[in-house]
Amino acid sequence: MRKILVVNSKGGCGKTTVATNLAAALAARGDDVALADADKQKSSLAWTKRRPKDMAAIEGLNWTKADAIGGKLKDMDAVVIDGPGGMRSELAKTLISEASDIVVPVLPSVFDWDATISFLNGISEIKRVRKGKADIHLVANRVTRRSTQVAELERKLAEAGYPVLCRISDRVLYAKHAAAGAGVFDYHDAKSHEIRGQWHPLLQAVD
Repeated sequence: MRKILVVNSKGGCGKTTVATNLAAALAARGDDVALADADKQKSSLAWTKRRPKDMAAIEGLNWTKADAIGGKLKDMDAVVIDGPGGMRSELAKTLISEASDIVVPVLPSVFDWDATISFLNGISEIKRVRKGKADIHLVANRVTRRSTQVAELERKLAEAGYPVLCRISDRVLYAKHAAAGAGVFDYHDAKSHEIRGQWHPLLQAVD
């Protein structure tokens, strides 16, 4: 079973959007998927409750308490975890220590990359990551044509030893689908198809 943790210490980086769409992508290809919400706001859990019955099933799990971690996963192919903010809590450390993949969304902003590098340095010291048992995947998120700092972001992160895996654009379609408990991998229209290509490097990395 793959345990894919989506986490960053910086708020507003689009963590839940990445987690829900990643879960939808895995479910759309036939995997048995759970979406575990470890964030106290429980946005991912609310998303699973809105999800239409005729879409690929995704089981929502409440992992906001440490004693709930690991429950109901016996028959799952993958669990995507919408992690808590930051790394200071024991809950965050427990999730990181069990993850097979750690996905870190970061915005193309100078105010975000310094905090993200500090966060990455911190999780890199956790035993499981340090020993190479969990891979870190960076996603440049909410990228627009006006995001002039994307190249600089990628250069700074690469210099720190954390290359960016893919860029995901800032599109209103994500919010539209989220309101319906869905993601871009649940639809076959042209706009969703165009966006889905941006996710392929991440999907290949966690496969």
